[in-house]
Amino acid sequence: MRRSSVTARRLAAVSVSLAVAAGAVACGPEDNDARTASGGASAKPAKGGTLTVLNSDPQQDFDPARLYTSGGGNVPSLVFRTLTTRNREDGAKGAEVVPDLATDTGRPSENATVWTYTLKEGLKYEDGSAITSADIKYGIERSFAAELSGGAPYLRDWLIGGADYQGPYKDEKGLDSIGTPDERTIVFRLNKPEGEFPYLATQTQFAPVPKAKDTGTKYEEHPVSSGPYKVVSNENDGERLVLARNTHWSASTDAERKAYPDRIDVRSGLDSSVINQRLSSSQGADAAAVTTDTNLGPAELAKVSGDEELAARVGTGHFGYTNYIAFNPKVKPFDDPKVRQAISYAVDRSSVVNAAGGSSLAEAATTYLPNQKSFGHTPYDHFPAGRSGNPAKAGELLKEAGHANGLTVTLTHSNAKDFETSPEIATAIQDALKKAGITVKLQGLEDNDYKDRIHDAKTEPGFFLAHWGADWPSGGPFLAPIFDGRQIVEDGANFNTGFLDDKSVNAEIDAINKLTDLDEAATRWGALDKKIGERALTVPLFHPVYKRLYGKDVKNIVISDWTGVLDISQVAVK
Repeated sequence: MRRSSVTARRLAAVSVSLAVAAGAVACGPEDNDARTASGGASAKPAKGGTLTVLNSDPQQDFDPARLYTSGGGNVPSLVFRTLTTRNREDGAKGAEVVPDLATDTGRPSENATVWTYTLKEGLKYEDGSAITSADIKYGIERSFAAELSGGAPYLRDWLIGGADYQGPYKDEKGLDSIGTPDERTIVFRLNKPEGEFPYLATQTQFAPVPKAKDTGTKYEEHPVSSGPYKVVSNENDGERLVLARNTHWSASTDAERKAYPDRIDVRSGLDSSVINQRLSSSQGADAAAVTTDTNLGPAELAKVSGDEELAARVGTGHFGYTNYIAFNPKVKPFDDPKVRQAISYAVDRSSVVNAAGGSSLAEAATTYLPNQKSFGHTPYDHFPAGRSGNPAKAGELLKEAGHANGLTVTLTHSNAKDFETSPEIATAIQDALKKAGITVKLQGLEDNDYKDRIHDAKTEPGFFLAHWGADWPSGGPFLAPIFDGRQIVEDGANFNTGFLDDKSVNAEIDAINKLTDLDEAATRWGALDKKIGERALTVPLFHPVYKRLYGKDVKNIVISDWTGVLDISQVAVK
């Protein structure tokens, strides 16, 4: 497992202040009813027109093997269907996994080490040829090729033989752990029980690829569509991607994608201020435009408090993501639990939330798991600091730890202005801890240096800002990479920052992974989060909130708790 994709990590990035036409930008409403209250958004959707997508990040590597997406992605899910996908509904319902190419979410056997899927009848590619189970097997196998790296790493870990497999270009025999007894059946054999395999089957690596049409690294230029749209052109590696209808796609086999627009025009590599200005003005083609990666910032939100029309054109979303303080207990004085607890009590979450853009863009957190049911969120606050910190309790613990005269520590953070690990948040923590007698020296690093240092077991600092986003809405991909002792990496990218290797924690992770009842699993993940939280290996700070403008002619707004962003498979522009 690893941290979520570049795009997902950028979701909390706050755009710079902009000057909009008429001097106002949108302030997002806080509920779904308000979000869809504008006449354009609530009007009955119809087919036709062109949807424009204005994004900061280019849609690079448009190959299902190379994309790192969950739930089928957003733009990718218009072209690539997978065995399962996310439920395309608002809020919590959208965090559920549902069938896509398959007739169900999978049938487990042999203690969830074997998963069997049956394809729906009548599935076709853009050229009218039939989609088969062998195509899905081949699509997965090519994702193991070194030249097509970049996708989610789970299959290499989960599939029997996956760790040593080098892909079909070097080994035409393929993986024996993926069986295709007939054209509509595919069977996966795993190294260990994985009750969340249906979530994994939403990744684009599960999209079918016809072997005869595979052009290796050039496949991204014109991948063969299994979804409602096909690629018409791909300029400058995803800087501009134009999609048109796949006439062989049938809504009768696809209950999730609405496919209202005739064309999708994705324009990327744009400055965030330009994106928000174009969306707020909604002139010409921009009236039928959306963004899937550019947030409104605090200055922008403040400007539009009195503009009802713009406020009604802001989608509010929540993605499973937590910003927190991390401790390395191998580094003094953080080897002492009382010191870690003292810092937990001293933190002023109100000032941290303000530094992250205010309560419209960040929600204070006391649990590591995000506050959504699908993750198994279980409320707890082991070191209650209130809204503004508890310096008195922190001082008591410091005294017990032998630091009656105070303590001096160094907090490492990134200099990037992304409101995740930024200097502003670091300064807010510095000010709060000072009240408890803790002097904090700030060590700001350039973003690449910061990431290299905190994810290297040999150079990890003792006290630093961190964040994590899950690849699907469950406690598993949230807790296991950070707290499973068997995932500590001494020579490579390490995310178990607290170096926790507790047999009881590892055993509970294994036990939950065996569960195929996802509700039961969620309850167990929540209980495990509460148990781990007592160790004070992290200090949860806040969960980000995403606010995105959309054009005045965009209708049928759906924002699920799986992605937290507007689902372009649902929108209409007519």
